Amino acid sequence: MIFCEFVYGYFKNRNNYRLNDTFTSISLGMMSRFPAYLQLGVQGLVYAFIWNQFNLGLLNAYTPLIWVLAFVLYDLSYYWLHRCHHEIKFLWASHVVHHHGEEFNLSTALRQTGTDFIFKWVFYTPMLFLGVPPEIFVTVAALNLIYQFWVHTEHIDRLGILDYIFVTPSNHRIHHAQNKEYIDANYGGVFIIWDILFGTFKDEKKELKPVYGTSKPLKSWNPFWANFEVWTEIFKDTWRTKSWKDKFKVWISRPKWRPKDVSEKYPIQKNDLKEFKKYDPKVTLFAKIFGFGQLVFGSFYSQAFFFNASSMGSTEIFLIGVNVTMILVFASLLFEGKAFGYRLEVVRAALVLFAIYFGQFEFMQLTVLIHALICGVLAGYMTINNKPAEFNEARSES
Repeated sequence: MIFCEFVYGYFKNRNNYRLNDTFTSISLGMMSRFPAYLQLGVQGLVYAFIWNQFNLGLLNAYTPLIWVLAFVLYDLSYYWLHRCHHEIKFLWASHVVHHHGEEFNLSTALRQTGTDFIFKWVFYTPMLFLGVPPEIFVTVAALNLIYQFWVHTEHIDRLGILDYIFVTPSNHRIHHAQNKEYIDANYGGVFIIWDILFGTFKDEKKELKPVYGTSKPLKSWNPFWANFEVWTEIFKDTWRTKSWKDKFKVWISRPKWRPKDVSEKYPIQKNDLKEFKKYDPKVTLFAKIFGFGQLVFGSFYSQAFFFNASSMGSTEIFLIGVNVTMILVFASLLFEGKAFGYRLEVVRAALVLFAIYFGQFEFMQLTVLIHALICGVLAGYMTINNKPAEFNEARSES
């Protein structure tokens, strides 16, 4: 579907895909899956405990009515989770990843966080208390997430009355905008009626085009840094402020709030939409081709892994996750015009060969071996023959 949207936009002269932005979106999507396969967090344990010990049995059935009620209740729970993500700073630190993108297309839907496993389960526990069967809970959760994919597009205009019942591309474009007229609105997953009911609905205006991204721009294509940028800011502000009250408040305040003594000494530059320019460093053609190749390999390799993860141990899953993360992070450095990404890729390739020699990476071992050899040779060649001035010139142009 991403490919179809790209082709449609290209031939309609309305293309809104950039390789660097799309690379980061898809990379974040891949990386976000690994915590679940490593069974990080306590979600499963808590859900099982509630289901076994505090199940009220009110919705413990498999009738069509229960399916419908579960679907609606899940979306209501998602609304409050999503709204709190935008109103409480430590929750925003996890969710901000989804809003960094300065383009709005189907790949943006894949721009998912890798840290929400820590606390998002809290918002869905009422459904377990009510006794919604686990099979129904998991299914409606999946349907809710799948529905949200198609609304990330600029190619579908307003849909009349549907814009006031369901979440549609029109009202979800508003949600991703950083315009002050649009900010903090339209939190629903499937139904926009929750926003209308709770006063957070805003309509798209023909005369005001959404500007996507965050008011404090990330200015990086690094998917790993995207996951921890706001977390880092929270920890720094907690350490720097002298007020013990503010040390606590900085975690639960609204995302834009900062302690006064810290904000004065360490100001953060925000976007001026009148002079706003998208982050788009100029880099070499080879860097683009190399980065795209890494994205293609990472996508196919991760997909193959996801279908076989159940037969793997935690150590192998961890090593595969680390390898995929390094592939994507080092390639992202090239999209930023940082030539040392090639040197890091040489190190990664050497580590992979070393690990294979000692019996690691048994899954698709030959494929991983060939990939490491090719990347090591190409990155090594670029490291030896690289012209730093070319990269510096590209970065200065950006």
